[in-house]
Amino acid sequence: MKISTRQIVESALMIAIASVLSLITFSGPWALGGGITVCSMLPLVILSHRFGVKAGLTASVIYGLIQMLLGFSNVQYAQSFMMAVGIVFLDYIIAFGVIGLSSMFNGVIKNRIVSVIVGIAFSFSLRFVCHFISGWWIWESLWPNELGWAAPIWSLAYNASYMLPEIIITCAVAALSYKPLSAYWQGKMIR
Repeated sequence: MKISTRQIVESALMIAIASVLSLITFSGPWALGGGITVCSMLPLVILSHRFGVKAGLTASVIYGLIQMLLGFSNVQYAQSFMMAVGIVFLDYIIAFGVIGLSSMFNGVIKNRIVSVIVGIAFSFSLRFVCHFISGWWIWESLWPNELGWAAPIWSLAYNASYMLPEIIITCAVAALSYKPLSAYWQGKMIR
């Protein structure tokens, strides 16, 4: 498979845009933790739809590595090698890498907007599962929650408090941007 210069440049730009957007976070009174971003993963979703799952996975893993570098202090909290590996993979590489799968429904679901929404919901849910496992296995053993909740309940509530709004916001913006940017979403050449 030959990768074009255009694909490399667009991938680099989308990863850069996603990285900058990830630095802009907000949360509401419902949030137990984590940060809700301004659609920071949408550029990766668009990239996956534009160039396919392989390109989406590659860009999303690179993005995950960048996120790990930006939040590397989290890895230092690990009390063992396995915890460190768990943090690296479950909170960064796999968690963000799965966003590249968002275009896997393009050939299955005929309505492209529905395919985009289902892809976002599916891939972001996979990211949620990664963070849930990490929260239950690693973070709860490092810092038990102050409310005394069972570890899986706390991890579910903590991660859902930012991932659910992230899914809803990204789906809404993707649906609203699809029609005006349909050529770009569909991978057509724009001149």
